[in-house]
Formats: sequence, C-alpha cells, structure tokens
Amino acid sequence: MNKQIILQDAQGICERVKFGGLQGATILVTGASGLIGTYILACLCQLRESGVQMRVYAQHLSELPPHVVELVRLGHFEVLQANLADIDVYARLPVADVILHAAGYAQPGRFMANPAATIQVNTSATIALLRRLRSDGRFLFVSSAEVYSGLKKPFLTETDIGLTTPTHPRAAYIEGKRCGEAICNAFRVEGIHAISARLAHTFGPGTRKHDRRALNSFIEKALCQGKIALLDAGTAVRTYCYVADAVEVLWQVLLYGKEPVYNVGGQSTVTIADLAGMIAEMTDATVVLPSTQAEVAGAPEEVRLDLTKGETEFGKTQYIGLEEGLKTTVEWQRDLYLQRPGGDG
Repeated sequence: MNKQIILQDAQGICERVKFGGLQGATILVTGASGLIGTYILACLCQLRESGVQMRVYAQHLSELPPHVVELVRLGHFEVLQANLADIDVYARLPVADVILHAAGYAQPGRFMANPAATIQVNTSATIALLRRLRSDGRFLFVSSAEVYSGLKKPFLTETDIGLTTPTHPRAAYIEGKRCGEAICNAFRVEGIHAISARLAHTFGPGTRKHDRRALNSFIEKALCQGKIALLDAGTAVRTYCYVADAVEVLWQVLLYGKEPVYNVGGQSTVTIADLAGMIAEMTDATVVLPSTQAEVAGAPEEVRLDLTKGETEFGKTQYIGLEEGLKTTVEWQRDLYLQRPGGDG
C-alpha cells in the first residue's frame, strides 16, 4: 500500500502546526490502526525524522494493516495490542505525558453491533487512560458529532447537545461519547488538561478494506462492482472533512486548546446522492437508485458543524476540497482493492 500519500499529508500537517513540548515525551495513541490514529502516527514519524526524540506507544485491537506496520517500523514505535473494552488490560497501559484517545468503533454498523464494548471504550477506558496521564500532561478525547443527534438546526455549536434517548438505535455510541466528554470535564476540575474534539464525517486514505461508512462503501462498490446502489434517494446532507485537515485541527486542540470541547469538521457539504455521483464519475461507475426505500437506523438527515471556535483560535481557514480529497481517497482504494503495481506495502 502506498504509505507515501499519508506521509506527504503528515508532512504538510507538521509544517502548519507548531509542535512544542513533545521533545522527550512519552506519547500514547489509542486506536492507532484507525483513520485518525494512522495520521497521528504519520505525523509522529515526521517529527521523529526532524529530530524530536520521544517514546510512542501505538495501541490497537485487531491486526495492524500493512501501512500501519510500516509506520510503526519507520517511527520505531512500541506496539500495544489490547482490547480497551476489557478492564483487565488497564494495568498494562503506560504512564504518558500525552494521550490521544482515538479508539472506538467509528463505523455505525460496528458500534451498533458491539454496544457494550462501544460504551466501555468511551467511558471506563477513558477514566483508565486519564489515570495514566502525568499530572502536567495533555489528553485528547476524540468525541463525535453524534452527540448532537436529534437536533435540527443549520449549524451545531459546542454549546448544543442532542435530544436522543438511551433507547435510540445508536445510543451506545452517542451516550458513550457524551459520557466520555463528561469524564474529561470531571478531570479538568481536578486540574488535568483534558479536551474533547467532536469530529464529523472524516475521510481519506488510510482505511482498511470493507469500511462500511457511506463514502468508503461507495468507492468500494464503484471499483469492485462498477455501480453504486443507494439505499434511498440520497437526500441526506453531509459535510465532509479530509483527514489531513481534521488531524491538523486535532493537534492544535491538544497542544493549544483552552476550551473543554471543540467542533472538528470540514466545509464540503453535499447530499449522499451527489457524493455517489462524484465517486461514480471518478471511477466510471453508475449510480443505481432503489425501487424501495431503506434507511440506516437512527441516521441523521443533516449534519453541519459550526467551526467558528476552532477557526478563530487556531487560524484554520484553508481546507482541502471534497473533489481533491476524493481523488486521493479513490487512488488509495484502487491500490487497496485492485492491487495495482507500485504500492509499497
């Protein structure tokens, strides 16, 4: 797999973020094999290449994909395979100066199929990780825009919170993220630097095969089947953020954020049908509308975040556009599914 795409993006992130205070630090990244975790590791690879000395632990649950194995090798990271839904592993967690908690089931199909584990990774694991943080350390909890579920307003701000109940189909994920944020705030009261980042609809290279999130699923279907069959008319609206933009802001939040919570997202707004159309055009595929309507349980009709707080504080004004990000993502998945020559493991 062509890891150079990820490393080039990471180099750009490192040029835009002033990385201070990491020299000699012990850093723990949970969910290191996920999309966000992969890009965090790639940034740490670039920092190490520039001379920053640090000890990095990369926690993961399942087998590492080849591109993450390569990042671990390049960065000389220490691998910690552990299930954060198992309280017996908490004693194995290292004491760290910086913890980025990006573990969890981000795909709706997976968090709905594993509700108890989903809650635990966001709650008891968050407490355990905060207790492994040095008193002067920094902690980032990767939350989700799902905490706004049930609201219907044009732009969602950090002072908003959703209206769904604990019986909602996505409750394990929604309530787990809300509770994770509350845990971070409880530790903030004790003087711990813990911040939550509400992430929305991030995409890009670095995913595994058969990722069931809509954008990745569309690309897989287009490449492997030559068509994208929609479940409904595709009128739901999403605002997408290319992963390099998201991780850039996550680093800013961790290193320089002063508030307890920040929205992190993009500016490319599109309907699901139009997204499918863009992918189909890039892959010479067709879009097939259904004869009967289906829906993803509990999926919101529209998600748009107000990014004013982060943009004002960190000066983030330039975002990679959806078309540009999609081209890179499609190329990544061509290598992933079609095994074109030229990938580098």
